[in-house]
Amino acid sequence: MPSFLFYLRRSRHRHHFRLLHDRRSSTAGTSPLRIPLTHPTYLVWSANTSLGKTLVSTGLAFSSLLDRSVPAKFLYLKPVQTGFPVDSDSLFLFNKLYSLSLVHRPRLPLHSSHYVLQSSLSASNSFYNSLPGTSLDASSPLRLPGCASGMVKLNSYEEKRVLDKVGGSSRVSELISKTIFAYNEAVSPHLAAEREGGVVEDSMVVEMVGSCLREGLEAESEEREVMCVVETAGGVASPSPSGTLQCDLYRPLRLPAILVGDGRLGGISATISAYESLILRGYDVAAVVFEDHGLVNEVPIMSYLRKRVPVLVLPQIPQDPSNDLIEWFEDSRGVFNSLRNIMHSSYEEKMQKLLHMRKKAKDKFWWPFTQHGLVPEECVTVIDSRCGESFAVFKDTKDRSITQMFDACASWWTQGPDATLQTELARDMGYAAARYGHVMFPENVHEPALECAELLLDGVGKGWASRVYFSENGSTAIEIALKMAFRRFAVDHGILSDTLMGVKDDKQTELIVLALQGSYHGDTLGAMEAQSPSAYTSFLQQPWYTGRGLFLDPPTVFLSKSIWTLEVPEPLHPKILESELIFSSREEMFSKSRDESELTQLYSSYILQHLPGIGGPKYIGALIIEPVIQGAGGMRMVDPLFHRVLVKECRNRRIPVIFDEVFTGFWRLGAECGAELLGVEPDIACYAKLLTGGIIPLAATLASAEIFDAFMGESKLNALLHGHSYTAHAMGCTAAVKSIKWFKHPEINSNINAEVKLLNELWDIKLVNQLSNHPAVQRVIALGTLFAMELQVDGNNNNGYGSLFSKALLQMLRDDGIYVRPLGNVVYLMCGPCTSPEICSRLLTKLYHNLDEFHGLQSNDEIMGIVG
Repeated sequence: MPSFLFYLRRSRHRHHFRLLHDRRSSTAGTSPLRIPLTHPTYLVWSANTSLGKTLVSTGLAFSSLLDRSVPAKFLYLKPVQTGFPVDSDSLFLFNKLYSLSLVHRPRLPLHSSHYVLQSSLSASNSFYNSLPGTSLDASSPLRLPGCASGMVKLNSYEEKRVLDKVGGSSRVSELISKTIFAYNEAVSPHLAAEREGGVVEDSMVVEMVGSCLREGLEAESEEREVMCVVETAGGVASPSPSGTLQCDLYRPLRLPAILVGDGRLGGISATISAYESLILRGYDVAAVVFEDHGLVNEVPIMSYLRKRVPVLVLPQIPQDPSNDLIEWFEDSRGVFNSLRNIMHSSYEEKMQKLLHMRKKAKDKFWWPFTQHGLVPEECVTVIDSRCGESFAVFKDTKDRSITQMFDACASWWTQGPDATLQTELARDMGYAAARYGHVMFPENVHEPALECAELLLDGVGKGWASRVYFSENGSTAIEIALKMAFRRFAVDHGILSDTLMGVKDDKQTELIVLALQGSYHGDTLGAMEAQSPSAYTSFLQQPWYTGRGLFLDPPTVFLSKSIWTLEVPEPLHPKILESELIFSSREEMFSKSRDESELTQLYSSYILQHLPGIGGPKYIGALIIEPVIQGAGGMRMVDPLFHRVLVKECRNRRIPVIFDEVFTGFWRLGAECGAELLGVEPDIACYAKLLTGGIIPLAATLASAEIFDAFMGESKLNALLHGHSYTAHAMGCTAAVKSIKWFKHPEINSNINAEVKLLNELWDIKLVNQLSNHPAVQRVIALGTLFAMELQVDGNNNNGYGSLFSKALLQMLRDDGIYVRPLGNVVYLMCGPCTSPEICSRLLTKLYHNLDEFHGLQSNDEIMGIVG
């Protein structure tokens, strides 16, 4: 057996390691996080500190590299180390594997290396001062570009041990052991980082781990079996250098977990608590392993887990400080082999699921709003998870990976949470599920529903609403609102006969709605009747559709060539001055001072020309509008003045007013509700989507006291006979309570301007104007969390909902880490109320660059067409 060549290199000037930043970005978080899935990679957690995480990592390296005829590679990462250099888990693993290799002579050449990438100045000084014949002053290891704030490159520390080479270079096993951030003081990372001036942002830690994984795992030879473990510090909920809990810090990676449990007295509770903390955050736990202390803790833990997760028990570790643990590793070899096999099997199982999901989805799903014939299998997006605002998307390329993709359509306009709120919602909903499950609602009360109702009435319903009616989704909330409005109208105008218990006197009497062209109020049959004809209501989609409404063509506003412009219906063209079609700013457009303008009278006359008088057989029984923005109708902004005039004219005729705030509510447009932007109040309003932060379905229809009173009577038949099995679902109400409070709290949501109770501007006005001037863009809207643009199309392209004109642009954006889904040739970006303006600026910048490329392709196509 060849002997080992051992050497240790220490140099203060030459760097033997690479700083592993993503080369496309000089700022943390600017590039999508990409985690390779080419080989099994696991996070090693423990229920508490000093339970043997590093021993488990070392045992896995031992099992992976020694006494095997197959070449292998083992990558060990320790993102955060305290107590350095006296304590170094990566160095322990490196040294211990060397000792084990002396006993178990490897059958193949083994190259081992150990690196420390960055350290605090204190840790760096301690390290160099501990070396014979060296010294280091405070100014020597200057912080270099790419290092985290307060951290320095350890100039330089690399340690290698190499077995004499035999055979070809491909038949070599390799150990790489790395510490990424090292601190000197042996305390919790948040204390060490604070005391040593080395606080590291969470994004930097995650990014560095991702970079190390990519360098260590990608383009690795298929001839070698590769495994990687990333070992955490302390317990599952121990703080990181920034103070964030570790289980939250590493959540963007969502690597599968190995949990090192506690075999001591009290360890059952600690292990189960650690397990539940991981599960609550969406981690997959592949195995639980712990040291045997003679208390048979594995029995109750296995009973609790119900065979969902394998439980492995290691022999008790000798307490003699002089024991080198070689014999212990020998005795534990079978357990470590089993654990390694479990990890490989779990990895293979996950990969098989991911690899086949596209095909299975194509074979089994009937997706909404999708022409399946236009979606090739390779275009199906496989979403492994979401963390805050981003999807974790599986990429089935040569280097398989999980890539972060910003959810720029807010998952059908529901999403608002950042990663922190997502965890909070999961915890609170878990509590609600455990406390209530589901309880029926009629004539009952439970705390989440009551608190939710109080928040709604004191928030979006403040000053006008007196009642909250819960349902499950926006469309049904609209149908409930229509029933409410029609009853109030019927009572006010004497259509009902008390003796007939609400049955119409005249069977020819019909109630219809007043609504707008381009409106959309949901997909249930009744909600569709209250919206204007469109692709959604065509005979192909809804043969029963009659359109029970009077649908006015509204004036709209948009940004074009950096100018806010008013576009009015054809009948108003000759009557409006050019000066009234231009606004100096978006704020001028919303100003209540416009109520005194001549345009107000023109709008009023236009509306009255279309309104029939009160009388049968058809009555306009309700006005229904989407305040400010028509969502599914193409992200069109209706002139706020027109909405105000429309509401006023209906009030004069005692026509109940419904605001469909399913899309516009809860800060979507920069205010808590669209009614605040308009400066007028409804009689009824519907909310859903962002109501719960998008984590669970829930809807609420708010109504004034006058609306509620129309259903009072001596008979149950006078009541609102409408309901759903999951009305006021406890989990939904709990999520709504958390979201409502979170979004509007200025100390939690830094986007809130507490003085004016509006969101700060999220979309950079210079970038917005730049996009409005792009030759490929017809119009732009930027308001609150919404940015939308309509693409210019030529005469050969359909510019309606069915248009495929934007398809190439969408693919470009998805390739660039932005998930978008258009409305025909209207492309929009949507963030959440907590999204930072910096992220929004990066989205717009990427959009502009991709739009440039897209426009170039379109121009080339036109040129080729001309040449042809």
